[in-house]
Amino acid sequence: MAPFKDHFSAGSAGYAAYRPTYPDALIDFLAEASPGHDLALDCGCGSGQLSTLLTRRFAQVAATDASPQQIDAAEAHERVTYGVAPAERSGLPNRSVDLVTAAQAAHWFDLPAFYAEARRVARPEGVVALITYGTIETEAAVAPIVQHFYRTVVGPYWPPERRHVEEGYRTFDFPFEEVAAPPLAIEVSWSLDHMLGYIETWSAVRSARKALGQGPIDAFRHDLAAAWGDPTQYRPIRFPLSLRIGRVEP
Repeated sequence: MAPFKDHFSAGSAGYAAYRPTYPDALIDFLAEASPGHDLALDCGCGSGQLSTLLTRRFAQVAATDASPQQIDAAEAHERVTYGVAPAERSGLPNRSVDLVTAAQAAHWFDLPAFYAEARRVARPEGVVALITYGTIETEAAVAPIVQHFYRTVVGPYWPPERRHVEEGYRTFDFPFEEVAAPPLAIEVSWSLDHMLGYIETWSAVRSARKALGQGPIDAFRHDLAAAWGDPTQYRPIRFPLSLRIGRVEP
């Protein structure tokens, strides 16, 4: 199994504060596709953005991440059990899980080992869900500035795995009976501070800062603030979701 690539422990507090949460429609779709609602396993859970939402439809959620710092920053919930563990070794019993999820995380996994673990822990006809979202869609006043920063300024500093996110995981081998998913998106309203806080969670920003210094990041912040106007103004933000949903054979 490949070593854990840790791009997020150093920013775990910001990740917990600024990463977007998932729509209720996603939770409902996953629950309706699953054979039961006793236990869901959320792998690469980060600070629990999806884990806590799954409790809307699942009695218990086991949430694992290889980063102790992410687990320390995770939102506590009485029906979520967090654990420091790689996605490929959950520690759960055989055939105990109705749903296995990986949200904005599967591109970091050793996929063959993760798929083997999903088959081991899933109940017959249990569901495996890979979930990701790509770049921000927002209003024309600010979108070009964000896109230029994403692609041109910090673009060279994204880890190579980022391409899988941009491809919506479509090039992944996915050895399960695939289930069609409806079109879904994360839709939120953010102030300028929240937008900047989210962008600070990008692994490419941390890498670019080390290579280029703070100057290009400060220039982006200035340009975005000028285009945004009133910093307390909330602007609509949209992240289209890409889903690979599969069913484990009986």
